[in-house]
Amino acid sequence: MTPAQFDGLMPIVILMGIAVLLFAGGHFVSVLLAPKKPSILKQTPYECGEQPVGSAWSAFNVRFYVVGLIFIIFDVESVLMFPVATIFKELNEVGEGGYALIVFLSFISVLIEGIAYCWKKGDLDWVKSFQVSNKK
Repeated sequence: MTPAQFDGLMPIVILMGIAVLLFAGGHFVSVLLAPKKPSILKQTPYECGEQPVGSAWSAFNVRFYVVGLIFIIFDVESVLMFPVATIFKELNEVGEGGYALIVFLSFISVLIEGIAYCWKKGDLDWVKSFQVSNKK
């Protein structure tokens, strides 16, 4: 490693060292200053004073996770369209507007196909109905 490369990395190493020292120092101070008054009430699962009733295990409907994941996927992909939209005028001025538009529209078509697939499959329905068809 040349001295010039070392000089370029030194600020990063110093900041990493400061971050580690701040974390370790804050943790050490919190261990020293934190009140340590254990009680029976603090040993219960809930510190609000209420006695826990029933089991902590409960079944969650998988629909919550599926709808959440679909939202995150399409939300992140829609955010990826903003950089193209902001520089589209500049791309058009240099003659790349048509290519950018084709790429942009193909990206949107993939998003629309994905939404249509999820819709057809029934993943966007909050309450999924299971109907048996009598077709033969």
